[in-house]
Amino acid sequence: MRAKRAPIRMTEPDTLYGSARIAKLINYVTKDGKRTVAMKQVYSALDLAAQETKKKPLEVFEAVIDSVTPQMEVRSRRVGGAAYQVPMPVRPRRGFALALRWLVQEARKRSSKQYHSFAEKLMAEMLDSLQNQGGAIQRKMTSHRMADANKAFAHFRW
Repeated sequence: MRAKRAPIRMTEPDTLYGSARIAKLINYVTKDGKRTVAMKQVYSALDLAAQETKKKPLEVFEAVIDSVTPQMEVRSRRVGGAAYQVPMPVRPRRGFALALRWLVQEARKRSSKQYHSFAEKLMAEMLDSLQNQGGAIQRKMTSHRMADANKAFAHFRW
């Protein structure tokens, strides 16, 4: 175990929108240290999504994050030699991290034949999540179903 809790480091806001949340998305998209490539992809995905929905890019991003963020999850808890999956509410910081992770992973999974760039894949995943479809929403639903199925063990919550 840790001697003390690690300090929470704040993310520098991105240059175009001045949002630390979009900077986090850029960090998740970044591969092999190519941050400028990731920035171009994220900004173009947000622009494409904004054109499609006729809203501002920041509004689209916030709506997507709200739709993908899970409310409940199961966590493993050992009681008397048995491990139980205990449903627990997701803290906002963890919910945001899960939403970003799922969004980027599901965008990367999309077929390369249908889309020309990662920006298009990310935009498609964002638009799908606004309509309660897509892989990121499926992950959220799976998390909620697991929590609902194990609510009998809720009394083991700590």
